[in-house]
Amino acid sequence: MNGFFEHQYLSYKKNHIKNLLALAKADGFVHEKEQKMLFKIGKRYGLKDRQVQELINNDEKYSVNVPDNFNDQMNVLYDLVLMVWADGVVEKKEIDFCEALVKRFGMKKEIVKWLLHEVFEKGTPPPPDEWDELKQEAKEKFAKK
Repeated sequence: MNGFFEHQYLSYKKNHIKNLLALAKADGFVHEKEQKMLFKIGKRYGLKDRQVQELINNDEKYSVNVPDNFNDQMNVLYDLVLMVWADGVVEKKEIDFCEALVKRFGMKKEIVKWLLHEVFEKGTPPPPDEWDELKQEAKEKFAKK
């Protein structure tokens, strides 16, 4: 039997995938490479493939859930940038989506270009041990005071 906190954490993980789906659907469809990335990220979060597939198949128009702390917001951005690069093409709609999102996060929109072109150079994510340092740098440069 799942307790309240297990249910909350599952809901958090599904909301994270929904955020990524909202970006993936920004151009009207989910590209095959974006779908593969969704499964990969879902697996990293401990979701089963069928749970991710249910979210993909759902016709619901997902709105972005805004995490309540900077660390979680940056982790959402990390995965969003992976999704932007998933098909090898960075589209204006995807950049616009990310810029609107960081505004809701209370960050400067310049963080999107910094992440896309400096941190994730050509779609390659930074190593996990560098990510914590980059989050701190992002907080200093792009968090609105």
